[in-house]
Amino acid sequence: MNFTVIDKPTFFGSLGLLLSVTIPLIVWPEMGSVWVNHAREFVVDNFGVAYVALGIGSFLFMIYIAFSQIGQVHLGPPGSTPEFKTVSWAAMLFCAGIGIGIMVWAPIEWAYYYQSPPFLIEGYSAEAASWAAAYGAFHWGPIAWSIYLVPALPIAYFYHVRRNSALKLSEALVPVLGEKHVKGFWGKLVDVLFVFGMLGGGATTLGLGAPLLNEGLHLLLGVEKSTTMQALVLLFATLIFGASAYSGIKRGIQTLSNLNLILAAILLVFVFIVGPTVFISEASLSAFAKMISNFFTMSAYLEPFGGLNDFADTTFPQDWTVFYWAWWLAFAPTIGLFIARISRGRTVANMIIGALFFGSFGCAIFFMILGNYGLHLQLTGQVDVISILKSESQYAAIFAILGSLPMKWMVIGLYTILAVVFLSTTFDSISYILASVVQKQVEDEPLRWNRLFWAGALSLMPITILFIDDGGLSSIQTLSIVAGLPLILISLLLCISIYRIGHYDINHQSHVDDTVIDVTNMPDHDPWHPNGSWDG
Repeated sequence: MNFTVIDKPTFFGSLGLLLSVTIPLIVWPEMGSVWVNHAREFVVDNFGVAYVALGIGSFLFMIYIAFSQIGQVHLGPPGSTPEFKTVSWAAMLFCAGIGIGIMVWAPIEWAYYYQSPPFLIEGYSAEAASWAAAYGAFHWGPIAWSIYLVPALPIAYFYHVRRNSALKLSEALVPVLGEKHVKGFWGKLVDVLFVFGMLGGGATTLGLGAPLLNEGLHLLLGVEKSTTMQALVLLFATLIFGASAYSGIKRGIQTLSNLNLILAAILLVFVFIVGPTVFISEASLSAFAKMISNFFTMSAYLEPFGGLNDFADTTFPQDWTVFYWAWWLAFAPTIGLFIARISRGRTVANMIIGALFFGSFGCAIFFMILGNYGLHLQLTGQVDVISILKSESQYAAIFAILGSLPMKWMVIGLYTILAVVFLSTTFDSISYILASVVQKQVEDEPLRWNRLFWAGALSLMPITILFIDDGGLSSIQTLSIVAGLPLILISLLLCISIYRIGHYDINHQSHVDDTVIDVTNMPDHDPWHPNGSWDG
């Protein structure tokens, strides 16, 4: 076990922060749940406008960078080709970016919007149904992927263009903070907060995925629905993504992601063909048009008059849009690092447009097909999805939707397998990146024992929390959102960072008129170095 390349302050600082938060929650679960929920309310209610501004700003910034000279910069040595074929690249970034969450929310998220729609619209109305069909794809669309790309851009630039061997969030802030601060306390703090937020967010997703898998196995094999069984499910998933992370990107993560893409395509095509094809097509096209024509209205909706005078306060933006933007932000550094790592050989514009298109389109297909199928069942009275949702759980409602399809046992089996693979493809990527962050340098891939360690760390916390009261997972989820608050400022600094270093390096090149710009001329002293200057 080689420990010499491990960044010990980041490694032990992350573990220390993680244990200092989770142990009190385990010892005093009720008090901990109350405290962190108050913290969530404070963050969401008081910083909601900051999260919304971040979402809009990230999207506009990505569009600007993609069509600027920085977008022409080639990520890698001159003449290098993409490390991964486009299909595999798209599959990996999609699977890493959305995980099992889309399996939980795509079939059922419309039900919440249909009952309590935005813009003070009457629930259970035709207009509520039209917004319900559109809002899921919006929350999982271009803004989500733009937030992911904010850290991806400078990290990819420093790793592939500047040949920096460290895959760290702090390294991407060098043009703003300077080398001295990044190598010192502030750089370590950024990396520790990143690891902590990712462990909390990752653990939540693992924990939320466990009931879904347990429900599927209960229907298929008759296994009991219990906390113990959910823990066993998580252990099984851990073995899969641990083995994948151990195998590395090309043999493990790429293979699982390709398999995931094939299984997802089979499921979606089947539902589209045997389901109400005309309704799904019409509702999807209508929802897409509604989202495009109201994109910025939906992006900036905050209900500023809610609770004033006689205006109703629905808290819709806080419960959904602000929550989602905060959630994506908590995951952004890790997913950004992974997108950066797999994008060698592409241009900056290729990475941006590819991530926005493949990520948004992939999520939209899930919501349009599975979501609109569920909505059709509700509107036609074939399955009262909302009643099942209220009386049992969202997991029971999901499998009630799937159970209405022909060959239901095959569909439920495929869905459950797909959920396991989605869970694994996300977390083998996360454990891979976490291992990279706590190393001083990464030559090709992080150390194998390091990858396995963080795979285990990701699963240990949700398994522990499962045996606490029902507020446990909610508490960890909330903590990850609160921990993501400093990332609003860090995101702004990351945008400034890529803008400064990109334009600085381009100005040093002798030829910049080509479609693809290879950065080969470097200054004698980097501008963030004590002997360097931004004027040089």
